Amino acid sequence: MPHPRPSPPLCPPSRLRPLCSLCAVIALQAARAEDLPPRCPDMAAADMRLASASGFTRPAADTPVEASSDVGVFSLGNGNASLHGNVVVRQGEREVRAQNADYDAATRSFSVKGAIEYQDPLVHLSGTDGQYSATGGASFKSAQFELRQRAARGFAQSVDITPSGILHLQGVTFTTCPASDQSWQLKADTLTLDTTERIGNGRDTSVDFQGVPILYLPWLSFPLGNERKSGFLFPSIGNSTRSGVQLSIPYYWNIAPNADLTLDPLYYSRRGIDLGGDARYLTENQTGELEWHYLPGDHLAGGNDRSLVSLKQVTQLPDDFRLRINAENVSDSHYFEDFAQGPEGTSTAFVERLAELTYRDEHWNFAAQVQQYQTIDLPLEFTDPSDLPYARLPRLTASGSFGFGPSQVLHYGFDSELVDFTRADHEALTGVPNVTGWRLDVSPNIGLAFDGPGYFARPAVAWRFTQYALENVAPGSERSPSRTLPIASFDTGLLFERNSSAGRTLTLEPRLLYLYVPYRNQDELPVFDTALPDLNLVELFRTNRYVGADRVSDANQLSAGVTSRLVDSSTGQQFLAATLGQTYYFDSPRVTLPEETPISTPHSDLVAELALTAYKHWNVDVGLQWDPNAGRSDRTFVQLQFKPAAQSVINLAYRFQRNSLDQAEVSGAWPVARDWNAYTRLVYDLSEHKSLDSFAGFEYGACCWKVRFLARRFLRTATGQQDTGIFLQLELTGLASVGSQADTFLGTAIRGYSRSVPTR
Repeated sequence: MPHPRPSPPLCPPSRLRPLCSLCAVIALQAARAEDLPPRCPDMAAADMRLASASGFTRPAADTPVEASSDVGVFSLGNGNASLHGNVVVRQGEREVRAQNADYDAATRSFSVKGAIEYQDPLVHLSGTDGQYSATGGASFKSAQFELRQRAARGFAQSVDITPSGILHLQGVTFTTCPASDQSWQLKADTLTLDTTERIGNGRDTSVDFQGVPILYLPWLSFPLGNERKSGFLFPSIGNSTRSGVQLSIPYYWNIAPNADLTLDPLYYSRRGIDLGGDARYLTENQTGELEWHYLPGDHLAGGNDRSLVSLKQVTQLPDDFRLRINAENVSDSHYFEDFAQGPEGTSTAFVERLAELTYRDEHWNFAAQVQQYQTIDLPLEFTDPSDLPYARLPRLTASGSFGFGPSQVLHYGFDSELVDFTRADHEALTGVPNVTGWRLDVSPNIGLAFDGPGYFARPAVAWRFTQYALENVAPGSERSPSRTLPIASFDTGLLFERNSSAGRTLTLEPRLLYLYVPYRNQDELPVFDTALPDLNLVELFRTNRYVGADRVSDANQLSAGVTSRLVDSSTGQQFLAATLGQTYYFDSPRVTLPEETPISTPHSDLVAELALTAYKHWNVDVGLQWDPNAGRSDRTFVQLQFKPAAQSVINLAYRFQRNSLDQAEVSGAWPVARDWNAYTRLVYDLSEHKSLDSFAGFEYGACCWKVRFLARRFLRTATGQQDTGIFLQLELTGLASVGSQADTFLGTAIRGYSRSVPTR
């Protein structure tokens, strides 16, 4: 059934950007001018021609043909003519130029002996011994041709152009290299280019690199522009010590302007064949993507089947309703460590299955949600069963926010939640039933907001009620515990500004939050989704030091903080921000989580943050949580970046959290010589004295091709074993990338690295 409204087109798949397809031989994803070394020809003119060519339409058969020359000799008997000197023949936007031409009135054709030139907004040819006819088309011999929409050129032994704009080429060579560079060439026995439909087909084609054939294709089909086109993608080749040689030849199916499918079979020499794929669609009101991998009988996993399925779906429904689905499933706990290429895959602990229906307007917010997690960090020896997350089947939330009076000085509203918590994994692993059940949490609130130039004051009160209905509780424990308590707060702050003559503004922003919450014994309440977050400036100014509704901390405290910023007075761009904060307890909090150490000091740790942004290419982020009583840091984060260009970046980082984390990291991408770039990354565990993840590699970029090589060694967190992977990628500018997607890996592994300069 057709859609009631036109559907927007999908963007080309991200994998097509680095991996031009077999079906995209001529012009798919030619590199922008910014991607090329300075010694390469400027492609800006080609980009402008592409824009103008997009509106080109072939002339109709009855479009008048105009001819001019320096000298013309006409035959009055039959209407034939001989034209000499600067002969120009035009029909619409098509043009033929020669020094001499003969016109045959009977066939309405021009024939040329010697040099001839043909051009339209899509193609430009220079050949010999050609002819042109409004009804029969054109033909040339020994023709040099240029695709005017791209910096691409070639040679054909013969070219025939039909009146409908179809080019038939014989004995073809093609490249995006300049005339002085023959680094790579595509050779084809026959090549057909439809300049109207902007589609091409080739037969018996091969790709030569530095004179060596590297790929043979008996048949291919490709677009002449940026349009998506069905066909095979170029192979991906890689190797790892655990999986062996990897070879993939994907097939891309352009189903419709708003739907496509990529079939991606991947062969592992030591495992077998992974049958992968990716389907996407986009309409006016919804977007979705289904990705899957299935490897039957993995030889390295005892013949077990391995799989991954991921579904992402967003639907905009009528009347401000929205449906979102985000679901993923893997076959086993080692899947991501065995198959993930990036550093993020080896540390995946859970995958989420979520379906959510929401409604939001100016005042109301409703959500109905079912949420479940698949635990990846299994079996039992790797995970404490008490750490397994609960499923929420379902979770219902409702909230409202309203204002009253001048500038809505009085504001009131409520937050509420109803959840059913289940945890099947715990009982399956331990054989012991665990506490499950429903939780209702309701919190109405009311407050005042006095805001003015340079100040704000916001007193507020709230009341919180929480009720449980539990199953599998310990003998003698309450099955329906509840908690009721009031919350009172007063939040206020000032803003001082000082302008400098250099066009900068320096601010001083002190802030105070007084919070009072009476003590309620909550030891009989379960802990479904509540935790104690890391202390930072945001947490200092929250009304509950816990995340989640199972615990509400008692409080009689004052949080104080001060921030100073240096910003550009005209643009508001921030150059420097420094913040310092701490909480002072008038009464020590008594509410705790199980195994949490009670607070016994008169104040919290001191929290400090410093951010330096874009100062002479430098970026610095520093975070510190300092325990003044013990005289030590409980958490430290330092991140330093120097980034003078998109492809030139150096990162240094240090992360420390007492009793859990002590890591240093260095990464970078940097040009080391003309056309040469180096890449590296090292993540080192200072407490265990071992490398967790490291790689090094290089890139050589000539005018019309690049080669990247990376070697990576990383630690498999579940087994503690080291694995080694090799990335090798050859990129032929304007044609394809052959090999592993090394540039994609670099973008995720090196913070701040960009494969190309952002578009102007």
